[in-house]
Amino acid sequence: MKIEEITVRHLKMKLKNPFSTSFGTFVEKEFLLLEAKDEQGTIGWGESVAFDAPWYNEETMKTNWHMLEDFLIPIILNKEIKHPDEVSELFKGVRKNNMAKSTVEGAIWDIYAQETNQSLASAIGGNKEKIEVGISIGIQSSIEKQIEVVGNAVKDGYKRIKVKIKPGWDVEVIRILRENFPDVSIMADANSAYSLSDVDLLKQLDKFNLTMIEQPLASDDIIDHAVLQKQIKTPICLDESIHSLEDARKAIELGSCGIINIKIGRVGGISEAKKIHDYCQEKGIPVWCGGMLESGIGRAHNIALTTLSNFILPGDTAGSSHYWEQDIIEPEVVVEDGYITVPQKVGIGYKPNKEAINKYTVKSKTYK
Repeated sequence: MKIEEITVRHLKMKLKNPFSTSFGTFVEKEFLLLEAKDEQGTIGWGESVAFDAPWYNEETMKTNWHMLEDFLIPIILNKEIKHPDEVSELFKGVRKNNMAKSTVEGAIWDIYAQETNQSLASAIGGNKEKIEVGISIGIQSSIEKQIEVVGNAVKDGYKRIKVKIKPGWDVEVIRILRENFPDVSIMADANSAYSLSDVDLLKQLDKFNLTMIEQPLASDDIIDHAVLQKQIKTPICLDESIHSLEDARKAIELGSCGIINIKIGRVGGISEAKKIHDYCQEKGIPVWCGGMLESGIGRAHNIALTTLSNFILPGDTAGSSHYWEQDIIEPEVVVEDGYITVPQKVGIGYKPNKEAINKYTVKSKTYK
């Protein structure tokens, strides 16, 4: 394939409910959507998961646009590409900026799947017809509200409940949730809110039989996590610390974690995500797919990735209606009794809703 035209759009979508973590509260999601067209007129879609401020990592929506416009799009336009795996090689001269890179690569994977007449899941080697789904629940205004929201998610059949924690909203909250939901798979996500000085506090979480605690320590750390993992029974899951196969290899060799969360945007695209998946499977480390409040385009890529065999823990791929009044794909992502049926249509499996996309678009620019 040869990419002849790329359109980048800045979208702004209001969340149904505020979503709070240890680093901030979101009431709307601003993000970039990328539409690539090749010489045959086939169109592929990719989504940047970078937020509008550098809360999660150093990338932002604006820096992603800069990287796309000034570096990545010029590299990719009119280049002959036989397979999406080649994209990461083409981008090798650009350091980091993984979320920007994955935005382009995602669209090219979509085109590749269409032109080889297969679903994206099949194109990347997935083998599941359904995937188990968990849900990520933000910090609520009160413990009563937290119990209510978790209870609703349990009733909806979600297979794993992730709750955000932070200093002052941790052990007691988890204790009360476990008392109310004794048999539910619960995990805690700290988003790097703690340090090794909090070991005694984090040890207290061991008694609540959590599936895991996600990224308790610094976002760039694998050494202190290894120290912590030796002192607590709850498996540590690394998220922000893992940007590549090399990061995963080092973390596993150090004993920094028992589980890894793979996010397509964080690691630079599906090709790198597959490499991490394969290595973790070889080393007996289970993986799952985390979410970044994606619209339906990014969510479709996550669903496809989760069909790989070592994604044995439910991901954060809740249905569209949990986040949005209207998503930008048709049909919207639907969860039934904790499962999503993997679409079998060619490409990402969902049709982009151009009317909705235009409705939420703040600005756009086309590159040829």
